[in-house]
Amino acid sequence: MRGLRHVAPVRVGIVAVLLIALGTYFAFAKDIPFTRSYEVKAVFQDTAKMSPGSPVRIAGVGVGKVTKVEPAGEGSTASELTMQISDEGLPIHRDARLRIRPRIFLEGNFFVDLHPGTGGAPVLEDGATVPATQTSASVTIDQVLSTLKSDTRADLRKLLRGYGDAVGGRPTAAQDADADPRVAGQTAGQSLNDSLAYGGDALRDTAVVNDALQGTELRDLSRLIEGTGKVTRALDSRERQLAALIGNFSTTVGALAAEQDGLRRTVRALPRLLEAANPALDSLNSALPSTRAFAREILPGIRETPATIDAALPWIAQTRALVSPAELQGAVRDLRPATADLASFIDGSVRLLPRLDLFNRCLTENLLPTGDVVIRDDERTTGLENYREFFQSLVGLSGESQNFDGNGQYTRFQTGSGANIVSTGALPETGKLFANAPKQPIGSRPARPAKRPPYVRDQACHRQRRPNLNAAKTGGGP
Repeated sequence: MRGLRHVAPVRVGIVAVLLIALGTYFAFAKDIPFTRSYEVKAVFQDTAKMSPGSPVRIAGVGVGKVTKVEPAGEGSTASELTMQISDEGLPIHRDARLRIRPRIFLEGNFFVDLHPGTGGAPVLEDGATVPATQTSASVTIDQVLSTLKSDTRADLRKLLRGYGDAVGGRPTAAQDADADPRVAGQTAGQSLNDSLAYGGDALRDTAVVNDALQGTELRDLSRLIEGTGKVTRALDSRERQLAALIGNFSTTVGALAAEQDGLRRTVRALPRLLEAANPALDSLNSALPSTRAFAREILPGIRETPATIDAALPWIAQTRALVSPAELQGAVRDLRPATADLASFIDGSVRLLPRLDLFNRCLTENLLPTGDVVIRDDERTTGLENYREFFQSLVGLSGESQNFDGNGQYTRFQTGSGANIVSTGALPETGKLFANAPKQPIGSRPARPAKRPPYVRDQACHRQRRPNLNAAKTGGGP
């Protein structure tokens, strides 16, 4: 029977405690000590639904989290979000845009949707702040529903009815008196339908205009768009100057109001201008006979619009009740702790599964094949795999240790007698043991190595070479 080497229990316990402590720290801290992630700040007008820990995503992929939510300044209604961004989300440019969007139903809460900007823009430095002009918050369904109040719905009905009468109503005799004979008696919808006959020429002329907009030289249109982008970015970066411009515009409008007498005289001259424009309008009216036909065709659908709105009102009421605190909001509040625990579990699994894979591959590719090896020991070879020999020896040892007393089971060994004295050498607890052997020992197999075999820690177990169990040497004899 061959002896097995065991690691001291104290060392095993210390290693297990260290592994548990490190696993607990990384599972809850979710950060590597002595490191600092890239930080960026952003000012939002509405961050009522954001909290520290909310995720930051680029194209749906998590690249960071919100670490702090605080007022943007003294007396300001805006809020400033501080976010940590991982290396996967870098670089972030100065024209980056951020938007607060709702997460999916099972996730709950909101997240920051980050668009890192264009590659031609300068890179945003660590700790820089994105202004409120480049941020926005999404509109939730409760905000939409709260907008459609009863007064608004009543005004919407009046607007649709008025539009239906304008498009589908028959013209009066006074209105037909100065109308083109080809559209006399037609509704606006009918005339709009008739105008479609001229759509081919209009589209052809529009195509000519679009072709001219491309310019005469290569990349004229792209340069125009690029120049427009530069002008827009310049205006966007001059928020205060734009506010001053609006203030000056208000002053200008006030000055025009002070000159209302002159404006009144100008308005009086408008009828003569309209009289001169009538021939041109007549020509335009003759080009719109299809519009009335279109209005006539669309009139049935417009007439059904009020009934559709009335039918939608109960659904809106049910939807408002569904998203109330007693329904979906309460369910989201109850599921929030479970969502946080699930996220922690997933983060831990991401780190655990690769370790389990390495452990399993070590078993299947190294340990188990080694256990299946038959150890050749001359005439003492049993022909069984060594793992079976090991368990059979345990069965035999269990059978030998059937005697017991108050201290538990014990095994009694009776040594033989002879002229050959053998010694175990110095043992840690009992010292050196001696016995008499009837024959002179040949040696010990396997031989005790001079030093402990090294642990290869920088290479995976399944990549290491399997031990050659049949290459064991025989130790010294007498």
